[in-house]
Amino acid sequence: MLDYFALFLLFFVVIVMFYGIIAIHDIPYEIAKHRNHPHQDAIHVAGWVSLFTLHVIWPFLWIWATLFREDRGWGFADGNSGASEPQAMAAEIKRLSARLDEIEQSLAQKGE
Repeated sequence: MLDYFALFLLFFVVIVMFYGIIAIHDIPYEIAKHRNHPHQDAIHVAGWVSLFTLHVIWPFLWIWATLFREDRGWGFADGNSGASEPQAMAAEIKRLSARLDEIEQSLAQKGE
């Protein structure tokens, strides 16, 4: 009787480990799906590839999946910075254009 119990226990442990490894490798994909990541399909495929590469790329998939947030994109800003707004960018372009004109005028005056 103990032989059958040991055999059942062996099969049970192997099956649980098999499905556990698959579930662990889907964690980056689930993170990407939750964050509405634009590359979630690539992360899912790379997770399966990671099973065959002895899990070498799996930590990088976790990082890749967590870098993107729908509210702030790829950066680490909180989304309220002025540099990302079109009006602020247009004002910065005008300021830089005026500065460039001043530099060109001063160089033209020195050359004369």
